[in-house]
Amino acid sequence: MLRLRAFRPTNDKILKIQLHPTHPWLVTADASDHVSVWNWEHRQVIYELKAGGIDQRRLVGAKLEKLAEGESEPKGRPIEAMRGGSVKQVSFYDDDVRFWQLWRNRSAAAEAHSGANNVTSSFNSPAPATKGRHFLVICCENKAIFLDLVTMRGRDVPKQDLDNKSLLCMEFLSRSAAGDGPLVAFGGSDGVIRVLSMITWKLVRRYTGGHKGAISCLMTFMASSGEALLVSGASDGLLVLWSADHGQGSRELVPKLSLKAHDGGVLAVELSRVIGGAPQLITIGVDKTLAIWDTISFKELRRIKPVPKLACHSVASWCHPRAPNLDILTCVKDSHIWAIEHPTYSALTRPLCELTSLVPQHVLAPNKKLRVCNISLVYCMVAHPLQPHLVAAGTNIGVILSEFDSKSLPAVAPLPTPPGLREHSAVYLLERELKLLNFQLSSTANPSLGSNGSLSETGKSRGDSSENLHVKQIKKHISTPVPHDSYSVLSVSSSGRYVAVVWPDIPYFSIYKVGDWSVVDSGSARLLAWDACGDRFALLESALPPRVPVIPKGASSRRAKEAAAVAAQAAAAAATAAPATVQVRILLDDGTSNILMRSIAGRSEPVIGLHGGSLLGVAYRTSRRINPIAATAISTIQSMPLSGFGVGSLSSFPASDDEFSSHKFPAEAAPQNFQLYSWETFQPVGGPLPQPEWTAWDQTVEYCAFAYQKYIVISSLRPQFRYLGDVAIPHATGAVWHRRQLFVATPTTIEIVFVDAGVARIDIETRKKREEIRLKEAQARDVAEHGELALITVDNPVTVTNERITLRPPMLQVVRLASFQHAPSVPPFLTLPVHSKVDGEDSAMPKETEERRVNEVAVGGGGVSVAVTRFPMEQKRPVGPLIVVGVRDGVLWLVDRYMSAHALSLSHPGIRCRCLAAYGDAISAVKWASRLGREHHDDLAQFMLGMGYATEALHLPGISKRLEFDLAMQSNDLKRALQCLITMSNSRAIGQENTGLDINDILSLTAVKEDTVDAVQGIVKFAKEFLDLIDAADATGQVDIARESLKRLAAAGSLKGALQGHELRGLALRLANHGELTRLSGLVNNLISAGLGREAAFSAALLGDNVLMEKAWHDTGMLAEGVLHAHAHGRPSLKNLIQVWNKMLQKELESSPAAVKTDAAAAFLASLEEPKLTSLAEAGKKPPIEILPPGMTSLTLSAQRNLVPLAKIPAKPLPLEAPPATTPTTIPSPATQDIAGSPPELNESTLDGKTSVSSPTGNSVESTAPASVDMLVTNLQNTSVPTAESKE
Repeated sequence: MLRLRAFRPTNDKILKIQLHPTHPWLVTADASDHVSVWNWEHRQVIYELKAGGIDQRRLVGAKLEKLAEGESEPKGRPIEAMRGGSVKQVSFYDDDVRFWQLWRNRSAAAEAHSGANNVTSSFNSPAPATKGRHFLVICCENKAIFLDLVTMRGRDVPKQDLDNKSLLCMEFLSRSAAGDGPLVAFGGSDGVIRVLSMITWKLVRRYTGGHKGAISCLMTFMASSGEALLVSGASDGLLVLWSADHGQGSRELVPKLSLKAHDGGVLAVELSRVIGGAPQLITIGVDKTLAIWDTISFKELRRIKPVPKLACHSVASWCHPRAPNLDILTCVKDSHIWAIEHPTYSALTRPLCELTSLVPQHVLAPNKKLRVCNISLVYCMVAHPLQPHLVAAGTNIGVILSEFDSKSLPAVAPLPTPPGLREHSAVYLLERELKLLNFQLSSTANPSLGSNGSLSETGKSRGDSSENLHVKQIKKHISTPVPHDSYSVLSVSSSGRYVAVVWPDIPYFSIYKVGDWSVVDSGSARLLAWDACGDRFALLESALPPRVPVIPKGASSRRAKEAAAVAAQAAAAAATAAPATVQVRILLDDGTSNILMRSIAGRSEPVIGLHGGSLLGVAYRTSRRINPIAATAISTIQSMPLSGFGVGSLSSFPASDDEFSSHKFPAEAAPQNFQLYSWETFQPVGGPLPQPEWTAWDQTVEYCAFAYQKYIVISSLRPQFRYLGDVAIPHATGAVWHRRQLFVATPTTIEIVFVDAGVARIDIETRKKREEIRLKEAQARDVAEHGELALITVDNPVTVTNERITLRPPMLQVVRLASFQHAPSVPPFLTLPVHSKVDGEDSAMPKETEERRVNEVAVGGGGVSVAVTRFPMEQKRPVGPLIVVGVRDGVLWLVDRYMSAHALSLSHPGIRCRCLAAYGDAISAVKWASRLGREHHDDLAQFMLGMGYATEALHLPGISKRLEFDLAMQSNDLKRALQCLITMSNSRAIGQENTGLDINDILSLTAVKEDTVDAVQGIVKFAKEFLDLIDAADATGQVDIARESLKRLAAAGSLKGALQGHELRGLALRLANHGELTRLSGLVNNLISAGLGREAAFSAALLGDNVLMEKAWHDTGMLAEGVLHAHAHGRPSLKNLIQVWNKMLQKELESSPAAVKTDAAAAFLASLEEPKLTSLAEAGKKPPIEILPPGMTSLTLSAQRNLVPLAKIPAKPLPLEAPPATTPTTIPSPATQDIAGSPPELNESTLDGKTSVSSPTGNSVESTAPASVDMLVTNLQNTSVPTAESKE
């Protein structure tokens, strides 16, 4: 029934063990008196100490500390050099330990009927006593060691300070006077209890006259009357009660009561909390017995021998939903942890687990000693005080931390509350009784209800402190009998009219009708799941467990026993192999049950899980390899039923791999074995998914949550199933939806997840389709009512509102409401102000603390106190597994394993505003924001923006201008967005006609004013926001806002280098769109002066001014673009642009050195590419650079044609020219080309019997061969013309 959580091998047997309540720390002491602190979560040793002897590290550290403080070397022997002797007890002590010790005592006392009026489980948290320190206290025979795990500083108290008597046990006292501080009581070898102050480190009082032998155990508890008591057990076998309510003046205290408990001595004492009754004391003694005592009459209730012939070493009170009948855990010197079922009735002792089978062999393999010790012997055992599923045992092979079932929940099912009632109900199962729990807040003026006085004088909500809300609860008995008392699971239908109880280990189920509590359906089933939209449920039918054949008394032969065992195994195998079917039933209004579907899906895999909700989830068992650790856990779990009924092979304990197992493969870790089915058609919906541990569905069928081991996956269901994200909340045990809020419970915390699906494209498309469908339906109704004339409409002036729908990503925000951690206090290494004390108490508050307290009080409108924290301080989580009931009366209700209701406050404005916004009441959320400090309004506004309430968030008074702009843009309040931009950019005077500033004033360095420069810089900083605002204004038809933005952006664009290139292009487009031609023209001139030719030409193109475009290219040196534009559009300035461009290239070529080394091959090819010389006069000249647009004739040839007729010029063929042809081909002049500048087509014409081809580079090539495309391409490729690329 237990599985391994963590294991730490040791070389010696572990004799003492203790767990920290809130931190994952475990302290042990072995037989060699070595003490070690181990982090069982990360499997790391935090600290090690040789407590029995002399620890040299502590001795050297103590000497260095004294030298650092200026103290001289002491003459005597230091206390650290004293041998501690045998370690008798180890324990932690800090504010968390102190708080939960007091909580345990008070909650146990409050269970009694007589103690309900005297003691309540709600109490104020004790003042911090350790100031952030975490003490490890070691009680040795010769001294007590107090080690601070934060600073690693220690203090040793020798037994000479405690009357020179050996120290055998210790206990921390819950109550103390104001001047004493934390107190620790030590039991001495002379039967006297001595109390030491951890402030003065002096003896403050003694408890004498109770024992004649050495004291072996101490424990504090609270009686039902509210009196704090100290109980002690000694070697004389007496159990003595003392009063722990002491005053400062009391020095010697005498016992209140003395009882004879055990013969030979008392070994240990433990407090047991009883549901609905007074707490009990459990004692174990040398006489091998276990005794149970009543704390009201202090009479013995029961005495048993858990394991004959063996004495118990340790005892622990235990209450876990997975085993409701097991109340006490104990251990003896064997390999088992023993559990006692119904201690005050049947008192059956049965082994809870066998520890040897938990430790895998591959862990023991590296250690020879551990391999020899095949059987682990238990010497000590302790249960976690806050997480009852964790049990730690000290053995001869090491520390074994075992885990029961952290996901098992109490057998409680909350019922829906009728409207108008403030009393809530939940039904629960206790043994064989069905009971009703009614609970409500005890006062209507509770801070959680939102009263105006909910905030204290310090500005913090009263509900934010560690004080729990006062709850009034009554438990009632239901007369309907319950057939079984083993582990059960309760669930309620969606309507709240039916309650289902399933006993997985039997297996059996019953469905009760709420009200008369009659049974409407029952049968054999292991799993049951409800439909979230109706009174339908699915169950996993299971065959009845096979009956083991009974062997008669006379038939005691070995053959008969073997035959009976074989028959039992065959019957169990047949029952396991029988396919279990998932059956769906519906409950009618008259209370009868009808079968809708006898079997869902025809899959051959066995069903291992059912999950209800809007869709039915079915999990199937997949065939995959199981590692040895999991196999051992499964065999251990299934070997024994959880009660005296049923068969262990049908146990519902999850047999998944624990965290200790390693080397998991991804495919094995998440098999696709979970399928969703429709409740209507019983057909699969979607593909297979990994099996979740539990599912939670929203009642409005909008959201769902699938929980896995390390995270929770949240998805949206409308308009289609869509993954929203996952939150890292590991080991979650359950959750409840409340609109867009998911309240999650884990073994250590309570979390709240705020969820919003956002706006996706599918949402916009679905909205449009719905509008179209609605319009068609309206037209169909009109046609059906009035005929075809209904389609005739009269055109009237209709005001069209352009709504701009923006996409919004999903939002998931996690806030922790409660945990086990104590409120953080001041660490000891910080310098604290010195307190002045009068009569042993603080009489004056430090100045810094007083100023901080005054600053915490912020006054809002109307004198309302304002909370200064963003979120409340973490509240105290109730102990053990919890059922999350939900939000009612403005608080979060929980029910624990003791069937007690708890309320967590949601009154802090940071939480309350978010809850209201998630619920859909954004207006109330804004009103509650007046109680929240304005420095936290931005965070709240971001949350409301993610929830889709941008318009409402604009009413928050403390939001920043930047966030106000985003909210205004989201809510389409563009006028407010413009005002925010003007304020942020400080540009109120820029762009206005009456300011007297023009572009020349801005550009002139002498006329620039300081505020104008700041304004322009502000506009440049928010240029993107201005562009977005212009686009939003254009989309919604708000021309005035767009023009106001354009004025300021154009003024900033006029400055050189102010805006980036893409911003300038965007500005030019928007200016042209709005017809701002004057500003656009001025923008072009300033862009030209700034040297931004591309942007200037782009703006001129929007103006349609070709002259301005050419001027922009010419003045900025972009002549190539100007030539191409003039050539494409047939501009008359083409010739001048080409000449200027070629001259510029010629100058660059002449000015650049041409010292380029070439080889012989390159020189030969260059000689071939050079043009032929016609005379010796041209030998010293190089031809000028002439680059022309495609299809344009050379300017030099045109000049020659003007002098000599073209027909008389002799043909000079190129070196690679084709044979002459008789059909000439000419290229049309540029005037006949396309104006867009496309490549010209080849047209044939007769020109003196020769072919003239104009190359793309401008050279004219003549040939007498027939014009073909291949030849033309060859000639063009072999014609060498200096270009810009060759120049480079």
